[in-house]
Order: sequence, then structure tokens, then C-alpha cells
Amino acid sequence: MQDHYPTRRTGEPQLFARSEPVARRAWQPGAPLSAEQIAQFDRDGYLVLEDVFSEAEMAVLQSETGRLLGDPAGLKDETVIAEPGSREIRSIFEIHSQSPLMARLAADERLAGVAGYLLDDEVYLHQSRLNYKPGFKGKEFYWHSDFETWHAEDGMPHMRALSMSVLLAENTPNNGPLMVIPGSQHVFVACVGETPDDHYKASLRRQEYGVPDENTLAELAHRQGIVAPTGGPGTVIVFDCNTMHGSNGNITPFPRANAFLVYNAVSNRLAAPFAAATPRPDFIAARGAESVVPVSGEISEILEGVAA
Repeated sequence: MQDHYPTRRTGEPQLFARSEPVARRAWQPGAPLSAEQIAQFDRDGYLVLEDVFSEAEMAVLQSETGRLLGDPAGLKDETVIAEPGSREIRSIFEIHSQSPLMARLAADERLAGVAGYLLDDEVYLHQSRLNYKPGFKGKEFYWHSDFETWHAEDGMPHMRALSMSVLLAENTPNNGPLMVIPGSQHVFVACVGETPDDHYKASLRRQEYGVPDENTLAELAHRQGIVAPTGGPGTVIVFDCNTMHGSNGNITPFPRANAFLVYNAVSNRLAAPFAAATPRPDFIAARGAESVVPVSGEISEILEGVAA
């Protein structure tokens, strides 16, 4: 398969213009987003959707989040990632297969329907996880393009994927919210450094390979600026797979928790990794491509029995 985005092959960083669309489908009547929202996503590479889920739905999801964080022994060992230098939980992967509530969230029409529309295809879950930044101890996530890693280490051929961060707690300017460089999705930053074997075992805690160089980051930030979208529980932040993003550490007493769902187009299913000897495990990058069937209705009503 032709590699349109070579990375981790030279000793110098390189920039490549994106060769494919961001928003794959123009607005039409009945779309789950407005024409203005689709235009913003195409232009800036991210979109903030406020009050997507009701207070009742969030109460159920927050309760489930507490259960997952409070009983990691009941989860698959390899899916629970601790903070660097700490036993605090940083991420729980594959939440959609370990929690019926999270599976229902991932299939919700307000998420999967929007993803399918923007990608103009049936979608499947490439990855799901719970990202948690505990008060005082939550570490940063350094700047990166998800697509660079998914392309290099998972074998994702094209930029036809997006992420949705469902805010489960208040994300303020102070407790380490997501930061994005608007418009950065139009440029692919090829990184330096050959991928080590089993790189994921270290990179899930602190990534050292597949991160952009400081000069390129400075150039992008000076040209495009940096935005830190915030919001309360029930807000959803949508961003393109190639949008440069990261987040600061959390030294406030207020924890941050987000459910993170990655939707990939079925036509963009994974091939062999483009810059790694072997693909990462399925709990990080699903190699099957089972389409998500969008489900409508209140999460709290539908799963009341499961939540109990």
C-alpha cells in the first residue's frame, strides 16, 4: 500500500500538506450538525458541542466512571495505565467492551451519527478509553497528532478518523483541559526516530517517539494560535485525527475525567503498520471493523437496569 504520509524515516522532521478532505460531507437538510458547525470543523479541525447529554444521563455515566476507577482489579490488566511515577490511573482503554454503559455511549446517535456524517461512511471504534487527571497529580499529555501514531504504529492508511471527548467532569482553564492548534489538521508533521519494539508500553504513560519537534510546534502555534476548549459535564469536543493537540498537567484539587472515543471509517480499516515492526494490541487499536449501529434515546432511561 502506498504511504502518503511517511514518518519516522529520516533524521529531520518534515511537513506534508494534507492530501484529503477534513469534513467529508457537505451540509444538507437533516444533517446532525449545522452548516456553520461543519464549516468550523473543516477549517479549525475541532468543534465544541455543548449540552449534548442531559444531567440525568451524566449522573449515570459519572457513576459508571467512579465504578471503573474504583475497581481496576475487575478490568483487563493491560487496559489500565498508571501515571508516570505513580499508581494513579491515567487511562483505562477498551471501555466499550468492559462496560455496557460505555458501549451504549459509544453507539449513541449523538456521537456515532455525527462521526458517520463528518466521515461520510459507516464507522467503527478504533479505540476507546477513559482519560483521568486526578487533582494535584494528573500529568500532561504532550503535543501530538493522533494520526501520526495511528498511521505509523497501527497502519491507519488515511486521515478519515476523528475523536470525541465526552466531558464527564468540569474541564476548566486550570485543570489540564485539551489544547488544540486550530487549522493544524491541514499539515502532516513527520516525526524523527525509529519506533522501538513494544513502544506502546512506554508511550501510553509518556510518549517520546512520534512527537513533533519544538521548532515545528512553535511555527504552528505562532501562525495558528492555541485554543483550550472547556465545558461542563455533557459537553463533547470533536477533533480531527490530525489536529495537533495536548494538555497541561493538573495541579488543582479538581479532577478531570473524559470518555474518549475514536471513530474510524470502515473504508479506512487498518493495514500493516507504516513505521513499526508489529501492530499495537487490539485494546489500543481495533483491527476488526465492525460497524457501529447508532442508537437513539436517553442513555439513563435505556440502561437504568444495567447501571443498577
